[in-house]
Amino acid sequence: MDGFGAAVKAMRGRLSPRDAGLPAGTGRRAPGLRREELARLAGISVDYLVRLEQGRATAPSAQVVAAVARALQARRPERDHLFRLAGLLPPPDGLVGDHVPPGVARIVARMGEAALAVFAADWSVITWNPLWAALLGEPGERNLLRVVFGSQALVATGAGFEAALVADLRRTAARYPRDPRVAELVADLRRGSARFAELWASGAVGEHASDRKTVDHSAVGPIELDCDVLTVPGDDLRVVVYTAASGTPDAEALASLSRSARSGSAGSSVPPR
Repeated sequence: MDGFGAAVKAMRGRLSPRDAGLPAGTGRRAPGLRREELARLAGISVDYLVRLEQGRATAPSAQVVAAVARALQARRPERDHLFRLAGLLPPPDGLVGDHVPPGVARIVARMGEAALAVFAADWSVITWNPLWAALLGEPGERNLLRVVFGSQALVATGAGFEAALVADLRRTAARYPRDPRVAELVADLRRGSARFAELWASGAVGEHASDRKTVDHSAVGPIELDCDVLTVPGDDLRVVVYTAASGTPDAEALASLSRSARSGSAGSSVPPR
């Protein structure tokens, strides 16, 4: 386990704060991320990270190792190495992956003028930037289909959006026939949502792509945005980006939310329609 801690510490030391979406600031005694920065990015406590790096925490879970690897922007071989050092098997092939390549992680960190999030092939959100949270709120339920089909408040998303998501999920289910997470998602939604069951029974297969959406935000009012879905070949990730044309009231509203996100007072929104 000392090997795991040493590897994490070394990787933390070579990750630029800017690449992680953090201000470089002044007074850094060493390059790379501080422990508290990595802990925040990985969603663990600083004390636990200290114990991991010092070899005093001896059994991190697969979820913790994956989160630390993702926060460190580890490449796939580096991620697998961290799993083995922690005494765990790396995630197997043939399953929906939650790994975000370093280049995609840098895009998320640097595109401050766009609201951006990265989703796995089953539409589970993996990571997002501050403007995404300011525009749409911090994700609670991490799977978009569970949100859309699990709450009557989301009827405003529209029939076309729902049908596109289900057709996209069918394509994912065919690509990952042995993935238990996908199978559980489909089974739960078929039992819990008559609308999903109807769309699933149609047999439609497709790919959810770009659209134009309106977000009704409590602080800045309705914002009409272009929503583009970019794919990451080889990793089967979807990068969802909300932008507005420069010089428009929508762009100013988005910029206002960006400023509010930095100050911690972004307000709230209802789902895009």
